[in-house]
Amino acid sequence: MENTGHPTTYDEVKQQHQFYFSIVKRRLWWFAISALILIPGVISLFMQGLNLGIDFQGGTMLDVTFKQAVTQSAITDTMKSVGLEDSVVQLSNGDTGALIRTVALEEDKRNELLAALSKVGEYDKASLQEDKVGPAIGEELTRDAFLALIIAMGLMIAYITFRFQFVFAISGIIALLHDVLIVVGVFSLFQWEINSWFVAAILTIFGYSINDTVIIFDRIRENQNKMKRTDAYEDMVDKSIWQTMRRSINTTITVLIALLSIFIFGGESTRYFALAMLIGVSIGAYSSIFIASQILLEIKNRMKPKRKGGKPARA
Repeated sequence: MENTGHPTTYDEVKQQHQFYFSIVKRRLWWFAISALILIPGVISLFMQGLNLGIDFQGGTMLDVTFKQAVTQSAITDTMKSVGLEDSVVQLSNGDTGALIRTVALEEDKRNELLAALSKVGEYDKASLQEDKVGPAIGEELTRDAFLALIIAMGLMIAYITFRFQFVFAISGIIALLHDVLIVVGVFSLFQWEINSWFVAAILTIFGYSINDTVIIFDRIRENQNKMKRTDAYEDMVDKSIWQTMRRSINTTITVLIALLSIFIFGGESTRYFALAMLIGVSIGAYSSIFIASQILLEIKNRMKPKRKGGKPARA
């Protein structure tokens, strides 16, 4: 929680931030921006689906041990030279081992690949291991991924309801689904390959996004308990967001710098994981600030008892 010595009145908070603007009063703008990002991805999901990788569709796994150190780029270029561009390559054993995951290989294609790999470096044919992964494994992975997401959402709803209120939990989960749909939609739109690392990225995004959202919710709850009858609920929410703004921005920038380093300097096996995380963390920060609390406000407004004449009572 931030220092309680910070400005506490709405006017003080507005004066403290040089670039202040009312986030709450522009909530329809944020909803519109989210819709503009979401719609193309959702259309792509229905039109062309996802580019599922070997972990989901099945294929061939080769464990090759070279007699000298090799580079990941050299093996990746070799895979491309034989028409296996979508293969996944991971080095091991001090860069003398390579775990290669690719599409199901017929005998001729397998021999062509092994011949090409021999040009990268001499490898131990006796220790060569080859496994075929069937589509049933991919179906199990897909099922487990959905189960993990459902369990995560259920536990988050229970935790936020216990700590805050059920309305906070619903707002947070809607914002999380917003984040996941955008990440999945972007990967569908550009047909970037999805493997098991994508599930790990989505679950990590879940945790990061809800953590930032809970920080803002905690400040809303704290300020809500201090509200006077003359205070407007919208102003209180806006004040809460701005009181946590610096923390949200600093945390996001720190994480993005680390992820950008992984994306630029990491290998092929981590690049798409870092890309998914870059998109997810950026969208997660956006939804925590501009979406989750606005959804909470909209739900609260619709839950207000009506006065005679049809006007809602003050929160």
